[in-house]
Amino acid sequence: MSTPDLTDLEPLAVLAARVGATLRERRQTVAVAESSAGGLVSAALLAVPGASAYFLGGAVIYSRRAGKALLGLTPEDMGDMRGETEPYARFMAGRIRDAHRSKWGLCESGAAGPSGSPYGDAPGHVCIAVTGADGLVVSRTIETGATDRPWNMDVFARLLLKLFDETLRAVREDDR
Repeated sequence: MSTPDLTDLEPLAVLAARVGATLRERRQTVAVAESSAGGLVSAALLAVPGASAYFLGGAVIYSRRAGKALLGLTPEDMGDMRGETEPYARFMAGRIRDAHRSKWGLCESGAAGPSGSPYGDAPGHVCIAVTGADGLVVSRTIETGATDRPWNMDVFARLLLKLFDETLRAVREDDR
């Protein structure tokens, strides 16, 4: 778990444009599962001209009911996992990737505030994950320490796109 240095966190539109350009250049695709960011990641990626070349779909999985309706999740799929954990974020990133047959899957799951989650997580707690079709999985748990809901939503979205951008940059040409 980490508290991020938010001083160098670029605006959402800048991150999305860079990620979009990389995906277009590599002819790769992405699908996104969000919860506490409420669709901001998907919206940012879709706001980039040419998004149809790389964005396959997204879902806001804000409840178990939404998970069942949008991704066909069953109690057996979930086992003893709960939202707002890295195992859950990794699972959901893989699930949305597989459901859309994309190269990449992204997920964020957290408590935007102003209060904590029903699971006992403090506001500002988020778990983010990136999965690749080649088995690559990267995840992080982050605490912003803030209770401002809109601010956390924006920061959660930016942190996920930043992690995705870093992951894309780290993947060598041969690994694509």
